[in-house]
Amino acid sequence: MTKLATSLIALISSIVLLVAGNAFLMTLLGLRLSMENFSTSLIGWIMVCYSIGFVGGTVFAERVVERVGHIRAFAVFATTLAVSIQIYPLAVNAPLWAALRGLAGFAMAGLMIVMESWFSSRATNENRARLFAVYQVVFFLSTASGQLLINIGSPDSTLPYTLAAILVTLAVIPLSLTRMHAPATEDAERISLKRLYKISPVGVSGSLIGGLLTSAFYAMAPVYADRVGLSTDRVSLFMASAIIGAMVAAWPVGRMCDRFNRRRVLFGVLAVAAGASIAIPAMGTVHPYALIGMVGLYMGLAAALYPVAVAITNDQMPTHQITAASTTLLLAYGIGSCIGPVVAASVMDRAGPNGLFFTNTGFLLLLAVYLLYRLQKRADVPEAERVDYVTTSPHGGHHLYELDPRNEDFHRGETAGQAGLRIGKIMLGAAGRAHSAVKR
Repeated sequence: MTKLATSLIALISSIVLLVAGNAFLMTLLGLRLSMENFSTSLIGWIMVCYSIGFVGGTVFAERVVERVGHIRAFAVFATTLAVSIQIYPLAVNAPLWAALRGLAGFAMAGLMIVMESWFSSRATNENRARLFAVYQVVFFLSTASGQLLINIGSPDSTLPYTLAAILVTLAVIPLSLTRMHAPATEDAERISLKRLYKISPVGVSGSLIGGLLTSAFYAMAPVYADRVGLSTDRVSLFMASAIIGAMVAAWPVGRMCDRFNRRRVLFGVLAVAAGASIAIPAMGTVHPYALIGMVGLYMGLAAALYPVAVAITNDQMPTHQITAASTTLLLAYGIGSCIGPVVAASVMDRAGPNGLFFTNTGFLLLLAVYLLYRLQKRADVPEAERVDYVTTSPHGGHHLYELDPRNEDFHRGETAGQAGLRIGKIMLGAAGRAHSAVKR
C-alpha cells in the first residue's frame, strides 16, 4: 500500500491541501456568521448555497473538464475557490456570501471530479480496494485536520481566510508538476431517481436523509457550538470529533451489515443515532468533553446511513448497474444536503441552538418509522444474494464508484468482502491515530 501511495504522491498532496482548506473554511464561515449575529435561518440559507452549487457542479462541471482537460480544469476551479475565499473578509454581506458559497460549491465539485477520475484511472483489479482505502483515509484525515486550523486566528480577522486560500492555491502545484497522464473522459450510465426508488425505496430514502443530516450538521454545528458557549479550541475539537467518529464507526457498522440483515442493522443505527442526538442538548456545556465524544458517536452513525443505504440498494441491483445506482444515490444525497441546513436553521431560530439536534432526531425517527413499514411490505434479500458491504462516502462524482470493489470490473484479486474488510480496518486504524493526535 505504501508503494501505491508513493506513486500517487502528487495527487494525494493536492487532495490533502484542498480538502483541509475547504473543511477549515466551512467551519470558519459558520463561526463568523454567528459572531456577526446573523439570524440562524439566514445563516442556514447562506450555508446551503454551497450544497446547491455542489450539486450543480456534479452535473455541469464535468463539461469544463471535457473541454479543457483535467489539469487546466483543476487550475480553473482551484483559482475560483481561492479567489472566493479572499473576498469573504472584504464585506460581510449576506447576498454576497450566499453567492460565494454557491460558487465555492460548484468549484469544489469540479475539483473532486478531477481528483476522483484521476484516482479511478489508476485502478487495476489488483489494487482497486487499496486505492479506495487510500482515498477514504486521506479524505477523512484531511477533513479532520482542517478543523484544527480554526485555532490559527480569530474568525473575524483576515488571517484564517488567507490561510485557507493559500492551502487551496498550493493544491494546484503538485498536480501541475505531475507526469501522470490525464484520464480519458467517459459517459456514465444513468438510472433515474424515480426508477431507483421503485427498486430500493429504503436505499433512496436513506441516502436522502443521510445527506440532510450530514449537511445540516456541517453547516450549522459551528453555529450551535458558538451559541452554547464553546471556546474556539473546543469548537475545533467538536468538529474534528464528528469526522473521526465517522471513520471509527465505518468498520463495526460494515461488519454488522455483512453478518446481519442490513435493513435491521439500519434500524439499529437509526435508533442509536437518535438517542445520541437527543442526548447532546441534554449535556450542554457542563461536560464539554463528554459532549464532544457524544457528537463523535452521533456523526459516526449518521455518516453510516449513506453507505448502508448504498449496500441495501446494491443488493437489489445487477452487478453491471452498481455504479449507475450509486451515482443516482449520490443525487438523492445531494438533494437532502440542499434541504438540511435550511430546515435545521429554521428550527434553531424557534427552539434555540438545540434545535439542530431536535431536527436531526426527528428525521432519524421518521426514517426509522418508514423502515419499519418497508420491513412489512418486502421480504429481506436472502443472505446468498447479498453483495458485500464496502464503506463509501459521498465526496464527489460518479468516478469514485468505479473504484468500488463491488462493480463488475472487479473480477480478480481480492473479493469485494475482503476489500471491504481491508478498507474498514485501514480507516479504523487511521482514526485511532488521528484521535491520538487530536488529544495531544
